[in-house]
Amino acid sequence: MAHKASGLVQGTLDMLNLKTLELEAMHGYGISMRIEQISKGVFPVHPGSLFPAFRRLERAGWLKSEWRDTENNRRAKYYVLTALGRKQLKGETREWARQSAAIARILEAES
Repeated sequence: MAHKASGLVQGTLDMLNLKTLELEAMHGYGISMRIEQISKGVFPVHPGSLFPAFRRLERAGWLKSEWRDTENNRRAKYYVLTALGRKQLKGETREWARQSAAIARILEAES
């Protein structure tokens, strides 16, 4: 059930990538560090799962990418959330809340 490369539940990496890009464009390393930092180290995201996810999200039209200079004067591919990506994030967030509430009810049910 868990995503082997990062410990994430299958299907959640895309949602977390979209959420991370909601406020600003970022490069891959920045996105992985932000997810790991906000999750307090629970979800380390490795390049082997991150970059295939970016390609999948770009094909879906939820992200676009562009080359920019980083704060260290290096070139990096920055990912930007599209309007379609914002719509997808909203739907996925709503569905995640619905499913996690249902799981919580099941786990809290008395035997």
